[in-house]
Amino acid sequence: MKRTDIALLVIIAAVSILISYFVAQYFLGDMTEKGVKVDTIEKIQSTIQDPDPAIFNSEAINPAVEVNIGSES
Repeated sequence: MKRTDIALLVIIAAVSILISYFVAQYFLGDMTEKGVKVDTIEKIQSTIQDPDPAIFNSEAINPAVEVNIGSES
């Protein structure tokens, strides 16, 4: 191969690398700009609070009991 052939191959390779770099930047973007803020939750405590006595009382309706409306035949 002649020197001009080798120089042409080097130039083609360099141009190909530059084109692939810019195409990748276009599709993937800059990774440092893609920061995301995430909401954090409060720490779970091991204490249990008593349920509201207005809702959970001994006179409340039990939804697990079968209720028949009308007469059974």
